[in-house]
Formats: sequence, structure tokens, C-alpha cells
Amino acid sequence: MSSDQVSVAIHELGGAGPPLLLAHATGFHGYCYLPIADELSDRFTSFALDYRGHGDTPRPDDWAVDWARYGDDALASARAIAPDGGLIGFGHSMGATGLLMAAHRDPDLFDLIIAFEPIVFPTVAERSSENPSAMIEGARRRRPSFESFEAAVENYSTKPPMKMFAPDIVRLYVGHGFRPAPEGVRIKCAPEHEARTFETGGSHATWDLLPEIDTRVVVVAGGDQMAPAQVAPQVADRLANSLLIEQPDSNHFGPFIDPSGTADLIADMAT
Repeated sequence: MSSDQVSVAIHELGGAGPPLLLAHATGFHGYCYLPIADELSDRFTSFALDYRGHGDTPRPDDWAVDWARYGDDALASARAIAPDGGLIGFGHSMGATGLLMAAHRDPDLFDLIIAFEPIVFPTVAERSSENPSAMIEGARRRRPSFESFEAAVENYSTKPPMKMFAPDIVRLYVGHGFRPAPEGVRIKCAPEHEARTFETGGSHATWDLLPEIDTRVVVVAGGDQMAPAQVAPQVADRLANSLLIEQPDSNHFGPFIDPSGTADLIADMAT
């Protein structure tokens, strides 16, 4: 149970070994990371959470998006999976931010966090630049329903950014991110909720807390010009115990484009 009496959905994705928590990006859900978990099934027992308003975790009525509450969701999930600590976490974008928040609140919880382009910015100007109006309005205009799951898969598979994704991830996104509805299927993460999450991504104070996080953190940056990739080296510099890995041929959606490579990275860093 997280804050506001939110019951966070935690999905066990299989495998054997110590626990690994996978934390998703804005607008997605935990099952999108199943291909990564499958690649690591001989190394870890993988779990994935759904942040509030995403996947199978409800959004509180009349809740104004507050990124600190996403940190609460990550903290509750991590404590449920590894109450005695020793957890390894992989977070993607917003998911990485939530894990960093959780590590700050409970320093003994994680042995390692791999943070792929966390949404953490140093100034108001840079925080707001992460969320250009096109991204926000694109989320608001997201089509909320389709006549069938297959129609949704076909739609996303032909449009950026998902046309770059591994096909299995697109199917997982639709299969677990939509629910049956009278019109066919309807998206679980409401477009307005996704848009508000983008809009408020620079509103939290995690940047100021980074020097207080003692957990070992591997910060991963892709090679595009989006703000999370550009700020990632500064995030790594502010952390007390960090390593920066740059992937110039990747971008913000790297874990979805190359899940096998992401799994290899997790395995290498956890050795």
C-alpha cells in the first residue's frame, strides 16, 4: 500500500535468483519490461510495478499529479519485494526518478539502481524544457480507444516512437495497457493523466537530494538531444556513488528498442 491508500500493482515476471525491480516510464506499465525480465530469468526473479494511474494501479479520484507520490509507489513496491533490503532496481525515465526518491527515503533498501535517463533537472528552465508542448499535447491527443486489441497494435506499430520498438513490447503495451470496453478496448492510462505527468516532470526537488543518496547508481544516457540525456552526466556527478554509461547510438526509448542490450547492461552492472 502506497500513500493516499493506493494499492500498487506489482507483477512477478518470473525467473530465479535475487529480486530485481523494474520501474516504467511515463505512459507505460510494468509488463512492457517482460522481454528484459525474460532475458534475465537465469539471474533474477523480476518484478515490475505500475505507478498510480498506469496499468493496473488506480489513480486516486481528483488527484493532482505529484511526482513525490510516484516515489511513494516505488518505495512501497520495493519494501514489499525486499523488506530486508539488498534490492536491485532498473528504472526507465520516470521510473528511474521514482527509484531514486525511494533510495533517498530508505538508504538501506537498494544495493544498486540502474537509472536510464532519469527525469531530474537542476533549474526551473531546464526542468520545463524536458516537456515541450508537442509532447504534452501529443499525450492529450492520444487516441483513448480502438475497436480491438489488434487494431491498437497495428496503429502503434506504424507510428513513432513505437514503430522503433521491439514488436513484443508493442503487443505487451497494448495487451496489458488497454481493457475491454463497449467500443472495443480503452487505454488504462488516461491521456490527460499522461499529459499532466509530463507537464509536472520538473516540479519535484530530487535534484537537490541527489548528494544525499548513498546507494550505488549507474546512470545511463542515450545519444539524442532530449533533456534527460543531456542532463544525465550532471545527475551522475551529483550522486555520491555513481557511474555514468553513455550509449551514443541509443535514445530515450533504448530499453524498448533493444531489450536484450538493456538486459545485458543490468547483468553486467549487477555482477
